[in-house]
Amino acid sequence: MTAQPLRLYGIKACDTMKKARLWLEEHGLAFDFHDYKSAGIDRAHLQAWCDEHGWEKVLNRAGTTFRKLDDERKRELDQDKAIELMLAQPSMIKRPVLDLGDRTLIGFKPDLYANELKTA
Repeated sequence: MTAQPLRLYGIKACDTMKKARLWLEEHGLAFDFHDYKSAGIDRAHLQAWCDEHGWEKVLNRAGTTFRKLDDERKRELDQDKAIELMLAQPSMIKRPVLDLGDRTLIGFKPDLYANELKTA
């Protein structure tokens, strides 16, 4: 029985995404890539990721796109408002998001990937 490939969500040109893809390839792990800047992302995925990790971790507030928002849109954020921002501007989603099937990992750290994917 073949394991279902992992699904990696992010933006193709992002440096962190490149590192995550390279790490997965170097460790022989099959994955499907979903570029949410070109292919979009749906509310259900964002809702699930926010429910699992908290919107504060899923929303990339350090990125240029978020920092360029006017103060009014940044004020009094909650999960619903954060999801609306991420739907409108997918580059505001922290990346990568690695879907393991039963849970997701947000961001890329080699040690975290190695531990969660049981590889060295």
